[in-house]
Amino acid sequence: QVQLVESGGGLVQAGGSLRLSCVASRGTFSIHAMGWFRQAPGKEREFVSAITWSSGESYYADSVKGRFTISRDNAKDTVYLQMNSLEPEDTAVYYCATTPRGPPTYSIRRYYYARATTYNPWGQGTQVTVSS
Repeated sequence: QVQLVESGGGLVQAGGSLRLSCVASRGTFSIHAMGWFRQAPGKEREFVSAITWSSGESYYADSVKGRFTISRDNAKDTVYLQMNSLEPEDTAVYYCATTPRGPPTYSIRRYYYARATTYNPWGQGTQVTVSS
């Protein structure tokens, strides 16, 4: 099974930037897409962004569109999340996850990639704290 390790989290002031990395190992040939989710204390896990492994199609939550950029380096089995213009509301534990399957129909792809149950396995998470 694919194993995932996130890194790059930390403490940053509002308006600052961070770049998260997620390195995949073991069975990476099976990856169809990778996603980033986040969970703040007392809140449910929410979708941030996703990218398909072969074509590089990307998807974003409205709350991060224009501020965050997802990318992947297939040679390094790594996906990145560049986070700019960070806000205190971005404070959360960020998780990456993979899925070996695409959506059953292309028309529902945005819903499919934004759904946490699409993904397995998950990484252990990295803390991002944005101070005001």
